[in-house]
Amino acid sequence: MKKTFRKIHLWLAVPFGLIITIICFTGALLVFEDQVTQLTNRHLYYVESPGSQPLPVGTLVEKVESQLTKGATITGVTIYPQPDRSYQVNLSAPKGAAVYIDPYTGEVLGQSQRTPFFRTVFMLHRWLLDSQPADGGIFWGKRITGISTLLFVIILLSGIVIWWPRSRKGLKNGIQIALRKGKTCFWHDLHATGGIYVLLLVLVMALTGLTWSFDWYKNAFYTLFGVETTAPAKGPAPKEKSPQGPQPGTTTEATAPVTPFACWQQVYDQVAAENPDRLKIEITDGTASVSNIRYGNIRGTDRYTFDPQSGQITGASLYKDTGNSGKIRGWIYSVHTGAWGGNLTRIIWFLAALLGATLPLTGYYLWIKRLYRKRHNRAVH
Repeated sequence: MKKTFRKIHLWLAVPFGLIITIICFTGALLVFEDQVTQLTNRHLYYVESPGSQPLPVGTLVEKVESQLTKGATITGVTIYPQPDRSYQVNLSAPKGAAVYIDPYTGEVLGQSQRTPFFRTVFMLHRWLLDSQPADGGIFWGKRITGISTLLFVIILLSGIVIWWPRSRKGLKNGIQIALRKGKTCFWHDLHATGGIYVLLLVLVMALTGLTWSFDWYKNAFYTLFGVETTAPAKGPAPKEKSPQGPQPGTTTEATAPVTPFACWQQVYDQVAAENPDRLKIEITDGTASVSNIRYGNIRGTDRYTFDPQSGQITGASLYKDTGNSGKIRGWIYSVHTGAWGGNLTRIIWFLAALLGATLPLTGYYLWIKRLYRKRHNRAVH
């Protein structure tokens, strides 16, 4: 049986090994993207001289709005509890764009966009630098990475069968990497034993990553965890109550126009008071989302709705009360990236992905070495 699995392991790994290496290596680089970006662009994310009291959120957002180019609008603001952190003002265009401002002066510190390096790494990781065809044709880069990842799962599982020892002594030798038995023995142990050490983690990365590659897999994955993949039918939209006009015999007083951001500071104060352990609060038109300090789903948020005119909180949807369908996507991302347990799990995922990237390379070395040995033996005889 092992002979059959060796053939499966080899002939799947040979054509797809380099792609698997690229996927694993780029995935390792992306684990600490946020931390590296903040470190190399500290002037955007941190204020050198924090003041005593930040300016009102509405005032700050209006300052940014007055400087926007035509076609871009403000979609929200993200506020961090640390006094030396800048505020992030999110924009409608280009996609994912934001500017950072000094909360004490209103100075625009710069625009946030994914760095060219990490943008390239991400495109390599997901699509091998390919892009979605404008005519809706086959997205080959996405298709190839998805197929490679799926075959990687089979390669890993077949590797278990090949490695599985027949005795307790074999198990002891199978979990050791020989350092003094020659180069070939070292590379063999690094490939076989190293693969066993990271197999579970790399397998988890591959199985979660496939949800972004194939719809059929995503639907099956969600179904496995009891999540409905079809959106429930939407009922009619609730009717808005029309404002009542002045009653006969009464007079109206002119009032100053209220800006869309006038009550955002009030909303922030209310939500922040209820969430002292918050990581950040994002306020948009009518909604405030709170990311709290928690392990597990790092994308889990508590959501509050408010009246855009008065700033009064009108409702709350807490993460703990969210159904499985609302949690599973965040969990998949958190587990796939290793962020679910903080920096400790990020480090473990980073090292596992790096070692996973070496597995095809060491496998190529052993395979070429074996081919050379066979040809040499044939020449001798």
